[in-house]
Parts: sequence; structure tokens; C-alpha cells
Amino acid sequence: MSGSGKSTVIKALEDIGFFCIDNLPVVLLPKVLELTSQSRWDINKVAVVMDMREKMFFSELPGVLKRLKRRGEDYRVIFLDATDAALVRRYKETRRLHPIGGEDLDEGIKAERKLLGELKHSADRVIDTSDLNPHQLRGVIFDYFKESLPDKRLNLTIVSFGYRYGTPSDADIVIDVRFLPNPYFVEGLKPLSGTDPKVREYVLEKEETREFLSRFVQLMHFLLPNYVREGKSYLTVAVGCTGGVHRSVVIAEELARRIAEGDGYNIKVNHRDITKS
Repeated sequence: MSGSGKSTVIKALEDIGFFCIDNLPVVLLPKVLELTSQSRWDINKVAVVMDMREKMFFSELPGVLKRLKRRGEDYRVIFLDATDAALVRRYKETRRLHPIGGEDLDEGIKAERKLLGELKHSADRVIDTSDLNPHQLRGVIFDYFKESLPDKRLNLTIVSFGYRYGTPSDADIVIDVRFLPNPYFVEGLKPLSGTDPKVREYVLEKEETREFLSRFVQLMHFLLPNYVREGKSYLTVAVGCTGGVHRSVVIAEELARRIAEGDGYNIKVNHRDITKS
């Protein structure tokens, strides 16, 4: 149904790894599947949004689906629905015209329900989105296609940086570790970086470092699953010290090591300013 959340669903399917096409003319579906099945494209999951915007949708779809079934194509039909009240509210919020009824929402919704009744009845899954917000609808799609979900959905980047060069513009979480003892002022450690075992040992042996890491890693264990639940695919944590060479590098490396021990995220570490001092 128009206004039932198709845009949200297609974005969720893209995040899962589907090759997505919005508003594809029905008659082109078999040809698209032929093209995507060719090995050079390396596409094995396709999601197509079709609705009443496409004028030949209703007349052509049943025949196209029958042809796909005869060809042995493995497909599922998901029908998105919502109550009339929910659809009217959404159309009024967006101020869009209904594809059938135009400004007459009630008549457009009524006519669309009649035309799509048979398709809804034959669908593999009907999802009522009336009481679902976008995050909840994403969760329903993720659950339905859980066999297609990658094992590690959150890509976590931990960036070390120096405050003298500015904070990373793409950081979601910024943590300042300038409160830790600075190896820069220790004889023999200044010319080294946080990747050196001597600098690492100096930073990590401090009581305040151990206490900080314990508390911050515990916070990350709480935050990361909740970010995943809300549909976040990428998260950047920026760890900063004065020059981005010693303390922040050590802490970034240690955070990555500890978080990777049991949570199963894709973790990448980037030392932005390690060569600048």
C-alpha cells in the first residue's frame, strides 16, 4: 500500500546486502533477473519495490510472477500494509498526492485496497506497519531476512588523533585521554610512538589508565548492541591526546583489542596523526 513504509524497507534491505531497485516496471523484472544472475555481476540477492505508481503493475504482475516460478526463480513477495488512519496521517504529514486518488485520500486508499487484495492474499508475508516506527520496521525486516544478515553488521572504526590538529569530522563518539600521564615528557619515550612496546607499557601500567579502560569498555559493551538494534552500520570512536602520537594511539589499540575479544564486530584502527609530530 502506498504510504506503508516501502522506502524504509528498501533501505533496510540495502543494509542487509540486497541489490535494490525502486519502482521498476513489472515487465522488466525477468530481464533484470537474467542480467543480475550473470556471473560477472556477482549479484545474488535482488529486492524490487513495485506499487501502483507503475501503471502496468496490476495487469502485468500476476503473469510475470508465474513466468518466474516456471523458470525456477526463488522469490518471496512481501506485502506492506497499514490501517487507513495510519496511511491518511502519513500522507498528510508528507503532503504527497495519492497515486490513485490524488487529493482524495479516502477514495484512493479504498481503490488501492481493492486492486491489491488478491496480491496481499497470496503474499509470502504481510507486514502491518501501522504502529511501527522506521527503526522498528527495520528490525522486522532484519529478523525476517536474518539468514541474509552478515555475522558482523557493525563496522567500528577507532581513530587516534591529536587535538592540536582538530577532532575528526566523522566521529560519532569523542573521548579525551589527555588526563593520562604523558610519555612525551619521559626521557627515551618522546621520539617513540604509541605502537612501541615501551610507550604502551608506560601508559597501560598506570592505575588511572586501567580504571578508565575498564569503565569505558564496559560502556562500549552497552552502547554497541544498542546501536546495532537501532540500525547503525558504521560507528567511529575518536580517541584524542595532545599530539596524537602516544596516549591516544595506545588507548585506541587497547580498546580495539578488548572490544574484539567477544562482541564480534568489524573493527578497524586508524592512527590519523601518528606521523605529524
